[in-house]
Amino acid sequence: MNIKYTTILFIAIPLVLAAFTHLWNPVGFPDVFYDEGIYMYRAMHLMAGGGPQIDYFHDHPFFGQLFLAGALSLTGYPDSLHPTTDTNSVQMLYLVPRVLMGILAIFDTFLIYKISERRYSKNVALLASVMFAVMPITWLTRRILLDSILLPFLLTSILFAIYAKDSKNKNLLVVLSGIFLGITLFTKETMVVMIPLIAVLVYHGTRNRKMLGLWLIPVILIPMIWPLQSIQDNQFHLWITDILYQAHRQNNNFINTVENFFFFDPVLLILGLAGILYAILKKDSVILLWFIPFLVFLVSVGYSQYFYWIPLLPILCIAAAILIMELCTRAKENFRHIAPFIVVSCIGIFGLTMSFLLINSNVSGQYDAVSYVLENVHNSNIPNQNDTTIVSSPVYSWIFHYVYHISDVLPDYRALLYIPTPTRHVILISDLHFKSNMNSGKQLSDLYYNTTLMKKFRGGVLDANLGQYPFTSMVANYEGSEVEIRTK
Repeated sequence: MNIKYTTILFIAIPLVLAAFTHLWNPVGFPDVFYDEGIYMYRAMHLMAGGGPQIDYFHDHPFFGQLFLAGALSLTGYPDSLHPTTDTNSVQMLYLVPRVLMGILAIFDTFLIYKISERRYSKNVALLASVMFAVMPITWLTRRILLDSILLPFLLTSILFAIYAKDSKNKNLLVVLSGIFLGITLFTKETMVVMIPLIAVLVYHGTRNRKMLGLWLIPVILIPMIWPLQSIQDNQFHLWITDILYQAHRQNNNFINTVENFFFFDPVLLILGLAGILYAILKKDSVILLWFIPFLVFLVSVGYSQYFYWIPLLPILCIAAAILIMELCTRAKENFRHIAPFIVVSCIGIFGLTMSFLLINSNVSGQYDAVSYVLENVHNSNIPNQNDTTIVSSPVYSWIFHYVYHISDVLPDYRALLYIPTPTRHVILISDLHFKSNMNSGKQLSDLYYNTTLMKKFRGGVLDANLGQYPFTSMVANYEGSEVEIRTK
């Protein structure tokens, strides 16, 4: 086959697979996680004319909401959807940003291919990108999270740093690498752990300290926008306080995140860690500088969640692909040339099958719950409707406030810990995330027990065998499995 067409085919295979696994049924699976609601609320606040910062809590830089707001605005969102109160219309409100996450994941797959091809070989590139496209754990990138948003910027920075080595336009590529890493840090500050990797790539590619300094300028200046904005708003003391709070949050959850990874995708975890061990033997600086600093961060940080693995998924795929392709070169001579393609086919079919079982599910009762509230918020069954506040997590509140323009909506049920409800009557949307936080303050438990159940919605998670792979991933989709509408 012509080399040109072979190259096109090699790239097309993982991209087609990624398009399927990341765009199929984006609102059916996974459910809507609490943090997704936070980032959608902030993006909608920005689109409504508010600033990038809401209230006084500086938990992360604000490029995430800038990116979401900018991308969604290009589609005329949400007015272009002509939202109504039925469940399908509510699903569309999450469909658009979830599709955006899927598009980013497809681009991630392309970048993983190009990084692996440039640094290693086409066979490694094909296998690594196919693994990222189909392995079950990569469903994490379907969520509307900062980690999903920053990943293509991080990978682009790495790619430019690698390409700078043999390029006639070293200055341009080095600056672009710095800009994209700066944007990554402006999305989530914890990505400082990636600075050593890309700094080493830039220096090894240029052998010039001045070029490293040139790269460092945007890496420092772009994320500085965050504290500078707090200074402009006279909130720098709050910014410092919030940064310290974030750094000292505790949940002792690292072991749980490793266990979650193992239950979600034992194949990729085992192959990836085996690849990391092989990289240690081979002293592969790219893999080690990508993996080890981030792993140290996960171990040392007081607060960690399962989706913090997202920036490590590409390197686990690449490390596993390098090891597997090395083993293929040691196969019998008459089998050596076809071994890589057999491996890619087997892993591709396995991963695609397991992923399809997940992404073809409908796990959430959240959309039905929102529709029910919308259709009943002005219903005579609810007493004194004009004197009623909707209390919910941000998963729901941004829809009521910014799409349907309902006035009395708390942005987050946690607001009750600091202020009383502005009205005498309440509609409470109680999901399992709310119930898990009821011990945060007496106000939440009092509200729950002083309200009456109107309707309960169940998600498909309750019908799945959570102990059977790959449905073990359903454990992280609990929030939409049981949603109660309660009134007072």
